[in-house]
Amino acid sequence: MSGRNDHQTVTLSVLLKRELANEKIEKPDIVHGQAYQSKKEEDFTLLKNECQRAMGDGVTTFSVYGLFDGHNGTAAAIYTKENLLKNVLSAIPSQLNRDEWTAALPRAMVAGFVKTDKDFQVQARRSGTTVTLVIIEGWVITVASVGDSRCVLESAEGGIYYLSADHRLEFNEEERDRVTASGGEVGRLNAGGGAEIGPLRCWPGGLCLSRSIGDMDVGEFIVPVPYVKQVKLSTAGGRLVISSDGVWDNLSAEMALDCCRGMPAEAAAAQIVKEAVHAKGLRDDTTCIVVDILPQEKPAAPAAQPKKQVKGVLKSMFRRKYPESASTAEKEYVEPDVVEELFEEGSAMLSERFVLWRSSKLAKIVS
Repeated sequence: MSGRNDHQTVTLSVLLKRELANEKIEKPDIVHGQAYQSKKEEDFTLLKNECQRAMGDGVTTFSVYGLFDGHNGTAAAIYTKENLLKNVLSAIPSQLNRDEWTAALPRAMVAGFVKTDKDFQVQARRSGTTVTLVIIEGWVITVASVGDSRCVLESAEGGIYYLSADHRLEFNEEERDRVTASGGEVGRLNAGGGAEIGPLRCWPGGLCLSRSIGDMDVGEFIVPVPYVKQVKLSTAGGRLVISSDGVWDNLSAEMALDCCRGMPAEAAAAQIVKEAVHAKGLRDDTTCIVVDILPQEKPAAPAAQPKKQVKGVLKSMFRRKYPESASTAEKEYVEPDVVEELFEEGSAMLSERFVLWRSSKLAKIVS
């Protein structure tokens, strides 16, 4: 009789230990840091490390990081910082379990971006902003972006992954095709006498970006629909670098990651900004957020291992188009068993669904 009870006690103890171990695996330690140098004071950030949400009969947490690079004033960036997350979360049904919640998140992000843009247009203010929004739930990272800020992931195993898209018309052929197919024009600034200068722009309006929140005054071809990517890290973790174009115009992803190797998140962000400004001087607002996603009780940032070369179909799973001038480092990827891709959506077709809505909205504001 006593042996049976002893057996039950030991079994329960083992189960509890396993449960505790599983909880540590499911919830990484997340540490962040940020740094910036301002030229126009139009960059804003959102940093929330412990957001709570109800799940069944309990509560769980997730982390949120956002970067908003405004142009033509700060109104759109400030409004988006204050309202975007609320709009994303309101698009997700309540009481979902973890897997259901993360599965619903990508489309909720699209809905949240569009609603935020729609609500901001009611104010009829001439301002716009790029957005990179990152939500981390367990080991799952979901990123939604419009504009030319970027989010780059380096896994602990050494792979570099691009979790955002660059919506500058200069570099994005698909977006150029979308704009022209919708009736817009893409070209450089006419300097007179047939000379053209500067980057490619969308006309009317002359914006260099094809997607943003706000910017109603520059035409209906600029859409708020984000590129969304969701990936799952291995439990070894990784490092995210979220930066405005003030960083990426001066540093490649590999340069940014290499310059802060082994540093904690706060020091890493400061070093990236320092390197970017040192390269060409302070020409634009230069902002960087570094997020380390670590196994619990691991004190240091993950050190990258040598990158693995991948051939054929496997490599194409994580490939995106870059201009010919892009560095070799920006085209390297690792095997997809290290970082699992769960969702990706950023097609021009998705954007085109909203052209008619924005056109009608513009007509209402003008009238």
